[in-house]
Amino acid sequence: MSALQNFHVVSSPVHFQELLSQDLSRISLINFWAPWAAPCAQMNEVVLELSRKYPELLVLQVEAEEQPDIAESFEVEAVPSFIILRGHTLLGRISGADASSLTSSIAAHLRPVSFVQAKSYSNAQPAPADTETPAQLEERLRGLMNRERVMLFMKGSPDAPRCGFSRKTVGILRDHGVQFGSFDILSDESVRQGLKVINNWPTFPQLIVNGEFVGGLDIIQEMIENGEFDEVVVGKAQ
Repeated sequence: MSALQNFHVVSSPVHFQELLSQDLSRISLINFWAPWAAPCAQMNEVVLELSRKYPELLVLQVEAEEQPDIAESFEVEAVPSFIILRGHTLLGRISGADASSLTSSIAAHLRPVSFVQAKSYSNAQPAPADTETPAQLEERLRGLMNRERVMLFMKGSPDAPRCGFSRKTVGILRDHGVQFGSFDILSDESVRQGLKVINNWPTFPQLIVNGEFVGGLDIIQEMIENGEFDEVVVGKAQ
């Protein structure tokens, strides 16, 4: 679609991770689209113009139905949808053909004089009196993360996973003989959103070892390839 060096049509989950991991300090815009959705045609032009205007912006064009694993990992349920990241840190999400919001959001994150901070509990909306405070939620999250030596926060349960990434991660853990506990993040929205913040990671599943965040499926697969998995996960789980 374009010869721009910062504009890439994603061909696979591996290609996606390779592009995203080249510079973890870089701002990325992920455009989830479909050829049959008329609003996407208009927004594709907006995205292309943004890639021209901001050469420092990494633009990843993802055809949602052709790359279901990527779309699922970001919980994309409709197109067009836009995800803004710094490395793996979620900065923003825009749903629908809202060119104005997308343009202003990209401009804000790339404005040279501004410093963009990752989401934190301190700038979250105040909790109603009858719900958890951010401090209470963090305490609960830490407790869940330490419930077992190895904890997997996933969609569904190990015997009934509700997404492909969760299913693959369970398979890896079982194949390596790792005993682990699990938590269905679809059962608790506070846990689901809180883990994204506390672990600075926007997608699921999330693997925790001895209370420490290890990574998602892509990181786990990398660790297996370079030999770290047996030491970090299997070793610590024993």
